[in-house]
Amino acid sequence: MTATVPREEQLWSRCAGCASLLYRKRLRRNLDVCPECGEHARLGAPERLRQLVDPGSLRLLPDRLPEVDPLDFVDVLPYPHRLTAARASTGLAEAVVCATATIGGHPATLAVMDFRFLGGSLGCAVGELITRAAERALDDRTPLILITASGGARMQEGALSLMQMATVSQAIAALREAGLLTVSVLTDPTYGGVAASFATNTDLVLAESGARMGFAGPRVIRQVTGRALPEGFQTADFLLRHGQVDMVVQRRSLRGRLVALLAATRAGRPPRPPVPRQEPAPRREHRADDGAVLARPTDPAAGVDAAVAPGVGDAPAVRDAWDTVRMARHPGRPTTLDYFDSVFDGFVELHGDRLGGDCPAIVGGVARLAGRHVMVIGHQKGHTTAELVARNFGMASPAGHRKALRLMRLAARLGLPVVTLVDTPGADPGVSAEEQGQAAAIAENILTLTVLPTPVLAVITGEGGSGGALALAVADRVLMLENAVYSVISPEGCAAILWPDRSAAPQAARALRLTAPDLCRLGVVDEVVPEPATAAHDDPAETAHRLRAALLSNLLPLLDVPPAVLVRQRRQRFRRFGAARAGTRAGAR
Repeated sequence: MTATVPREEQLWSRCAGCASLLYRKRLRRNLDVCPECGEHARLGAPERLRQLVDPGSLRLLPDRLPEVDPLDFVDVLPYPHRLTAARASTGLAEAVVCATATIGGHPATLAVMDFRFLGGSLGCAVGELITRAAERALDDRTPLILITASGGARMQEGALSLMQMATVSQAIAALREAGLLTVSVLTDPTYGGVAASFATNTDLVLAESGARMGFAGPRVIRQVTGRALPEGFQTADFLLRHGQVDMVVQRRSLRGRLVALLAATRAGRPPRPPVPRQEPAPRREHRADDGAVLARPTDPAAGVDAAVAPGVGDAPAVRDAWDTVRMARHPGRPTTLDYFDSVFDGFVELHGDRLGGDCPAIVGGVARLAGRHVMVIGHQKGHTTAELVARNFGMASPAGHRKALRLMRLAARLGLPVVTLVDTPGADPGVSAEEQGQAAAIAENILTLTVLPTPVLAVITGEGGSGGALALAVADRVLMLENAVYSVISPEGCAAILWPDRSAAPQAARALRLTAPDLCRLGVVDEVVPEPATAAHDDPAETAHRLRAALLSNLLPLLDVPPAVLVRQRRQRFRRFGAARAGTRAGAR
């Protein structure tokens, strides 16, 4: 049954900017831009496509995917009920519409997000559809245009929604390698995981007039900092002033700008052909500094502690998810610098992003692991209040992410494996972080890690919070200490949004499936490293011994893999987090 809309509401609309009462047909003729004040109203994906593409050229790409509820998530409503309501109210299958079309006669592939559908949130299905659109652009050798409108990653799909940031980013990386143009158009609003990945790691970033974009939303920033926000904070003009977008475009000019960019692309040299795949090189021995051959993990002489193997050693204590969250945040828990001292040898710290900052929340440098030189990078918290404050509680600024990026690229040039230790509540949500391009800094780390031609091994040692964690965790192998957590959002933040009541944080922790065993079952984590019977902070030496053994057993096999194969396999690892895979996992329970 269709609800009847009163005729006067069909004919008139009130501007959200100046409160003028506008004749609806006039507003539509003006592309839903208020003729009085210039306020750009939000557009649904179908209307956006009608405004941009040549008439008769639109060909929608398939959007039917397996039903996804990988966590069986329930807050005040079961997640499937929310999906059903969103589909009924929007007429869309998901929060993105993908298509091929021509714009001014130039072929393009488009992915247009729709904020009306669960706030345009990025889940497995949305990530899968955008990735397929990018793959279609690669096959057709056409530019990819992304039009973003999103509140961030979809909480109801937990860490699997976080993985979509890497999945889509690596599809964009493939287009870069093929010499194909990628363009993102930021519309209002674009936040969170979308801002910190494919919205800002394209070749060109345009912002529609009136759009807002940032990693952290204004409400979160005000709550964390207790400060009033600057006038025009995170708006398109703010982004332009701070060098985060190429241009700000009025809606009436957007199609023309895209036509000009697409024309310039076609006028350039032909796109490069794809790089041919390389076959695995013959297996080689790995020698320590003294020339001794390092044992393989399958060799009993490897010295790998059996406790790292699933089901062997100490029986993991079954803890409630909220208890695990509190354990992961324990101030006595070993920090990254503690592990650099106890797990590795000869750590030499390297400082600075070479652009004017040295964030203390990120530490890194060269070290040795069983005689092999590696680049180590991680979040640093501290044990005392003074240390935590000095290190910003392990919440990295853009300078921290750019320092990590510099060290990753240095490792690739020197042929050193990269080992990252993740322990952060999330990226720095402050005003200065947004001014310095927090979203783009995280996005660039994620994009770079998808193509880094050297082994990457990540360990979640304490808290793995949102995009700030993923910026160091796009790896060939992801390990997780038994009492660590890894999540798309903090339980408190999830409870405040979905229940809404921060006191429901324990319920949210259970619903998010953020513990190591949960994430191992979901395929986000490859191996759980057992802690001593009590916890890591009660026996740091034993924890370090187990972590060292786990690192060796996982790193050594990666050293045999040629760079091109390594990158391809890493991409395959994250490509599997799409909707089809998630649907299979959900249906298997």
